[in-house]
Amino acid sequence: MKTEAREGKRDQSVSKVFVLDANKQKLNPVHPGRARILLSAGKAAVYRRYPLTIILKCAVESPQVQPLRIKLDPGSKTTGIAIVNDVSGEVAFAAELAHRGQTIKKSLDDKRAIRRSRRQRHTRYRKPRFDNRRNKDNGWVPPSLESRVCNVVTWVKRLMRVCSINAISQELVRFDMQAMENAEVSGIEYQQGTLQGYEVREYLLEKWHRSCGYCGTKDAPLQVEHVRPRAKLGTNRISNLVLACEPCNIKKGTQDIRVFLADKPDVLKYILARVKAPLSDAAAVNTTRRALFERLKALGVPVECGTGGRTKFNRVTRGFEKTHWIDAACVGASTPAHLHVKGIAPQLITANGHGSRQMCRMDRYGFPRTGPKRARQVRGFQTGDIVKAVVASGKKVGTYVGRVAVRTTGSFNITTKQGTVQGISHRTCVSVHRCDGYSYGQESPALQTPRKERLFPPMDKSHGFPGEGFL
Repeated sequence: MKTEAREGKRDQSVSKVFVLDANKQKLNPVHPGRARILLSAGKAAVYRRYPLTIILKCAVESPQVQPLRIKLDPGSKTTGIAIVNDVSGEVAFAAELAHRGQTIKKSLDDKRAIRRSRRQRHTRYRKPRFDNRRNKDNGWVPPSLESRVCNVVTWVKRLMRVCSINAISQELVRFDMQAMENAEVSGIEYQQGTLQGYEVREYLLEKWHRSCGYCGTKDAPLQVEHVRPRAKLGTNRISNLVLACEPCNIKKGTQDIRVFLADKPDVLKYILARVKAPLSDAAAVNTTRRALFERLKALGVPVECGTGGRTKFNRVTRGFEKTHWIDAACVGASTPAHLHVKGIAPQLITANGHGSRQMCRMDRYGFPRTGPKRARQVRGFQTGDIVKAVVASGKKVGTYVGRVAVRTTGSFNITTKQGTVQGISHRTCVSVHRCDGYSYGQESPALQTPRKERLFPPMDKSHGFPGEGFL
């Protein structure tokens, strides 16, 4: 019984740890438990913390590396990322990348307001600088959308540097509009096969916010209802479809919508305007996906495209719940018949940017209230770095791991999970992860100390976290 229990635990799928040999040659990802054993034995060191990668202290000749596929589910706010082994169906890595598009838009709006208020003031003449702006080429996208594209491309490149990626799958379009209007665009088998209705239902769920268009009921079975009934020559076009709960669908029957909602003029006005209105968010996401597709093709790896309907079909037929990283694992026709996702803890990544371009802060009247920016690095550290400080004497004895805020005096502040610790000397700090414009919310199991024994050796130059040369 104990042997069977051990085998069951061993078969559970968890996020793997990436491995490089001494020549920085990519090897197969390993289980976090195996990574802890290598670290405790002094045979490996942490090469990079996010994504967690260890580097062996010996070279491997002619390694047999299994090819992997990185799969992407781009979104307006969060993008799902998954690395899948097409042969075994095992998910080796999963992440959810939160974008900062709304923050960028707000910053641009604030900058525009300050610029316009400055123009209205009676100050000395300033030469106009609008002619200095570069021309917008065909590949230009707004800055808020450009940020989403760059975030995804950045992480794809990072993952390709630490594991063997031979293909990319991307959800290129959320809804196949042509296939919904005309089945013969992509083949009658596609539209009337097992995928029939998935594209239309997914589009309507997004358009009507997963609620009844007539009464607003949520968390109830919804049916596709015709605004103009089929009995009165209504069509199956998307502009004639609405989601309705079963009571509202039965109550409406074959009535005209103006008769059915005669006592609800506000609802009638909303529905008539909504049925013909496009999804602005979906249009923005589709624009981002097109730009992302062109960037991914330039990486020299085959790119497979899929649709939102195909993704939902793969997820529903396999019985998975809807999350960003599971949607990413289900993108495209290459999805294995059996996906092993049990025990996977996705890495939570949030894009924060690299700071502000302002030289100094302004008060509410637009006048500077701080001095100009100083050197970014102080004693080899910069604000946003993840450091480990071991204080052996004084009032603040202890070990602190967190993000650092540097000061020119060399006395830093470290923000940990318990709070902010002030006045930590730079001499006690060791860099763990350099500031890269992202924050992380999920720690890898390989860096978590087991209950019974501490597998990490004492921190020095030959074990554990390496110095700056490794980061």
